[in-house]
Amino acid sequence: MSADKKDRVAEFTAFRQRMNERILAEDNQVVRRFFALDTQTYRAGALDVKTKELMGLSASMVLRCDDCIAYHVAQCKQVGVTREELFEAFSVSLVVGGSIVIPHLRRAVDFLDQLEAGEATASATPPEHGH
Repeated sequence: MSADKKDRVAEFTAFRQRMNERILAEDNQVVRRFFALDTQTYRAGALDVKTKELMGLSASMVLRCDDCIAYHVAQCKQVGVTREELFEAFSVSLVVGGSIVIPHLRRAVDFLDQLEAGEATASATPPEHGH
């Protein structure tokens, strides 16, 4: 993998973390509570974390949010989701979302390839979930 692609993963991770910290530094309880709700939603409960992350990934793909897709791909890798499981989630997303999801699938697989090539960036998780 080229250094440029590794840099894109690192840049995404650093930007996300820096901006989440910046946003949470503001005195706004609605934003803080939403970020906290997001974090709590992805904790293990009746559904395990892997299942919840795969659900978040599929929903993000259907909604066509590339930042959220990249986040959930990284989270999925971090919690042990296999490449085969990811591709099954991708297939659900395609069936639900239709062909308009294909460009996002391309970027998701590219990001997955980058993560797998650089495994160090899979620890892209600050304490708050906050896509």
